[in-house]
Amino acid sequence: MRLRYDPDHPDAKDVLLFYREYEVDRALPGDRYLKRLVRPLYNRLHHRQKVTGFGVSFAMLCKGLQRAGYTVHRNRYALARANPRYPIGIVGGPKILEDWRLPNPAILGPSLFDQPGLAPTLFDDTRFKAYVCLGRWTYDMFEAAYRGRCLTWFAGIDSEAWPDLSGRPKDLDFLIYDKVRWDHDHYQTTLINPVIQTLDARGLSHHTIRYRHHDHESFRTHLARARGLIFLCENETQGIAYQEAMASNVPVLAWDRGYWADPQWKLHFETPPPASSVPFFSEACGERFVGMPEFSDRLDRFLALRATYQPRRYVVENLSLERSAALYTDAYFAAASA
Repeated sequence: MRLRYDPDHPDAKDVLLFYREYEVDRALPGDRYLKRLVRPLYNRLHHRQKVTGFGVSFAMLCKGLQRAGYTVHRNRYALARANPRYPIGIVGGPKILEDWRLPNPAILGPSLFDQPGLAPTLFDDTRFKAYVCLGRWTYDMFEAAYRGRCLTWFAGIDSEAWPDLSGRPKDLDFLIYDKVRWDHDHYQTTLINPVIQTLDARGLSHHTIRYRHHDHESFRTHLARARGLIFLCENETQGIAYQEAMASNVPVLAWDRGYWADPQWKLHFETPPPASSVPFFSEACGERFVGMPEFSDRLDRFLALRATYQPRRYVVENLSLERSAALYTDAYFAAASA
């Protein structure tokens, strides 16, 4: 199969994507291969999330491209080798780049590396043309190292798959989404419990779900019951869960302390880089608080304005699948002539 892209007539409708799930060895060298074998059986035995954030983001990229009329070819190595000047996209965990042999011009990301110190000489390889970043704070981090190579992108939110739930009967004031990933015991004491105690003191009903301890259907069920979402996470590159809530027209009260929490920052930075837990957000979506000292005031404001927020409108106007596809393909086909 021959593919052709002419920058003077950019009507190509084929997108070649290469994806590999993020994998690490845990207990023993090579045990990631054993996990591949047992994961299908394990997934049948539990009701927790079965797809990683990497996988969700990649699926949404493919969905957006297909909805925009593109044919997505996934992991078609022979097709890429037969069309060595046609651009490709490389997505997922960093191991996909080990011994990378395809000659095609490529855009990298999203995902791949948590921060640029993990691959400081990435663009010494002339096949690599651009790096796709999820959100502005991630862009700022990578652009400081990969100057002129970075662009911002987002995985589009399917507003049809996540419809407006504002008309449903509501029996919860808040759904609390606990996605605290580091030092959870500490934050259970200093953040999560105090938030719950504040809600209880005001007679506000609530239900808590914890990241990786729920599935999409239970999340949908509880969103339909909730008048608001309290989102507790140190930082997000995109934050698909809170955006799904916004698409459902559930406003968000988010803990947003303002810096990157991953402990690896100490290896590559003098101070924690700026970061956000809600990188795609506006005053139409809800409220943010830095820490418990201001939580009560932000809660007051949220409750007073709750009926006026329009989070679904924000998602439809700013995070659509169509806009996501356009951003990606602009960069993808630009790689062909870079």
